[in-house]
Amino acid sequence: MAMELDHLVVGAASLEEGVAWCEQQFGVSPMPGGKHALMGTHNLLLNISSDAYPRCYLEIIAIDPEAPPPTRARWFDLDQPALQAALSQRAGLIHWVARVPSLEAALAQWRGEGVDAGVAVAATRGALSWRIALREDGRRLRREGLPVLIEWGAAHPCDALPASGVQLQSWEARDGLTATLLTPRGELKLELLA
Repeated sequence: MAMELDHLVVGAASLEEGVAWCEQQFGVSPMPGGKHALMGTHNLLLNISSDAYPRCYLEIIAIDPEAPPPTRARWFDLDQPALQAALSQRAGLIHWVARVPSLEAALAQWRGEGVDAGVAVAATRGALSWRIALREDGRRLRREGLPVLIEWGAAHPCDALPASGVQLQSWEARDGLTATLLTPRGELKLELLA
């Protein structure tokens, strides 16, 4: 199955804390993202594309205090008490999302291998539209560091994101998620928060 790193997910207790984390870690500010009505979350974005990882970004996500509670569990374990406790201490890397050309085909392949990655759910935000695999329980896949799968429509967030001065150099998702980035403050390694 053709699968590419699409974006890294950083969780934060609030978007304000996410901005502070980004500025402290990288020396740059993230760009406004938007709201996810389906999940009761909102985000900020930072382009981390590089020659090795084109069309790649970092998403800082938090529960939107102004949104009504969703009718389903939020993605990336954001409703789980253990992750909420960790994020109350500090923002950090919590997961990754992989881009696939056919979400249905990817989900069928994983089901054949005994992996429940959820079902395809359509979502939109502004000019962006995508289909994403969501589990009913909102839990992240731990087995072999498997990502959430996404299939984008005609536009991708990086199409409208300016260069940030931060570039992804390498990443690994085997025994725990790690990412090495080149920033205005030098090389930085991020490791999975929780």
